[in-house]
Amino acid sequence: MLTCVIRYHIDPTKRAAFHRYGAAWAEAIPRCGADLVGYFAPHEGSTTLAYGIYHIESLAAYEAYRARLAADPVGRSNYEFAQAEKFILREDRTFLKRAVAP
Repeated sequence: MLTCVIRYHIDPTKRAAFHRYGAAWAEAIPRCGADLVGYFAPHEGSTTLAYGIYHIESLAAYEAYRARLAADPVGRSNYEFAQAEKFILREDRTFLKRAVAP
């Protein structure tokens, strides 16, 4: 199992747009095959860092999931929304593998 952590640098004046963006992914991501942990917006400290976190079985499963997400009506609409509103200034993905479990 891999955990994908997406680090977003967002426009701090458009936090509400990021909340809407995360809510749409909360619908589309599980339907397309990943286990969503959640979307996290700035609260205290940095006003520009936000995160999306989900689990996926493997990199091969990730590729299939991304194709389903791109074809999903909510996924397509959400990509278009982010492009139109320009609240995401930068986006980085990191794939992590659990080293230690409780």
